[in-house]
Amino acid sequence: MTRAAPVIVGAGPAGVRAAQTLLAHGVRPIVIDEAAQAGGQIYRQPPRGFLRSRKTLYGFEASRAQSVHSTFHALREAIDYRPNTLVWNAQPGLLDLMDGSAQSASTLAWEDIIVATGATDRVLPFPGWTTPGVYTLGGSQVALKFQGCAIGRSVVLAGNGPLLYLVAYQYAKAGARVAAVLDSSSLADRIAALPAMLGQPALLAKGIYYLAWLKLHGVPVHSHARVLRVEGDTRVQALVWRRENLAGAGGRAGPEQRIACDAVGFGYALRSETQLADLLGCRFQFDGLQRAHLPVRDKSTRSSVPGVYLAGDGAGIMGADAAELAGERAALALLQDRGIAVDAARVAQIEAELARIGAFRLGLERAFPFPERWAATAPDDLVICRCENIHAGELRAAVREKGAAEMNRLKALTRVGMGRCQGRMCGAAAAEILAHAAGLPVQEVGRLRGQAPIKPIPLGMHVPQPEPVSARVIALHAQEDAS
Repeated sequence: MTRAAPVIVGAGPAGVRAAQTLLAHGVRPIVIDEAAQAGGQIYRQPPRGFLRSRKTLYGFEASRAQSVHSTFHALREAIDYRPNTLVWNAQPGLLDLMDGSAQSASTLAWEDIIVATGATDRVLPFPGWTTPGVYTLGGSQVALKFQGCAIGRSVVLAGNGPLLYLVAYQYAKAGARVAAVLDSSSLADRIAALPAMLGQPALLAKGIYYLAWLKLHGVPVHSHARVLRVEGDTRVQALVWRRENLAGAGGRAGPEQRIACDAVGFGYALRSETQLADLLGCRFQFDGLQRAHLPVRDKSTRSSVPGVYLAGDGAGIMGADAAELAGERAALALLQDRGIAVDAARVAQIEAELARIGAFRLGLERAFPFPERWAATAPDDLVICRCENIHAGELRAAVREKGAAEMNRLKALTRVGMGRCQGRMCGAAAAEILAHAAGLPVQEVGRLRGQAPIKPIPLGMHVPQPEPVSARVIALHAQEDAS
């Protein structure tokens, strides 16, 4: 019996290595890519005519980016590659797609699927975050890589996590003025995390280099930083912040400080894009390390649903290097499940390397801890869900007055997460507000259930009509029914 072609959703590091591995074993996959070119967010390719070199664009990752891009270029003609295509819904055995170029809908049957959907910024809002000129760190990076421009002439970058320093380095290297880097974590956090991160010295060295380079080139880097508000009506004019938990001040907060700027990029680490795994029926559980409910997968990347494999940051943030390995491991698991022999030594090697990166990941979480006091300090008039214009005070009122203690109940009462992003941007912040207001651990308030469309689709999307049934066929069926 002929098996259907495996489907890979996503053409970042995980998706590219999965496709390469399947093809090397004689299996031709279908690769669905929302972008116009393979590479994912981390190795996003610029449009044609872009003049900046790969070294300037990707920095230390230039060779890895080149490897991913050249690998995909070599196999592109041998696979069924579908760029500019969004998977906006899924069900057992069937995917709903939208061709972004033609704005038309189609369906695709699947038998085995590798989900490599990647990650987005974890957004923790602050007053003024909806002001024009405020971007996420990921959005700031897209502007630089894909559009060849900075988000402003004088930029403040805030939040925490490795991406904060990477984006600051990339902006400064590109010639933009980075007015300041505001990190909510501290030097003490990073020192405490060193033992866990020594297992990946190359990755650790990159982080140290970015920080040292920024300071050497006069970029102010502040720790213990909490963003208080953005000033400006029609455009960002300044960012106000303060240092908190100052050991030398008895734990008191420092004075407010104002930084003149015309743009802000912010983000508090990354969150996995899990909506597709949810719609496919995968089981979820809370991951305390990543402070999120994630689809369950074993070390082979198999999910709880037969035929569904989870690779890369879409199932847990591990970084680009781990994503490449996980994509290969997912493909090997799929091949094994189809009865195709694979190299057992290579399987063991991949799993061992992923375990080492996992230990490093523990260190990163210690180095850049979640800002635990964010929900407690968020004012009632702070917009949490910008799609539906829902404020923190409305969420707290739903807890206080209507007994909301679970995310989907909160959604039903307030409409938080019902907008264009389907909770992808506001879900994490809303869960933190709910948990704090209800006096519950965040893992006990649940998660927003995945809903279609996963991402916005146009109302005018063309949906092909079924072919008309001829009068002769109808007459034949009528005769059959009569007989």
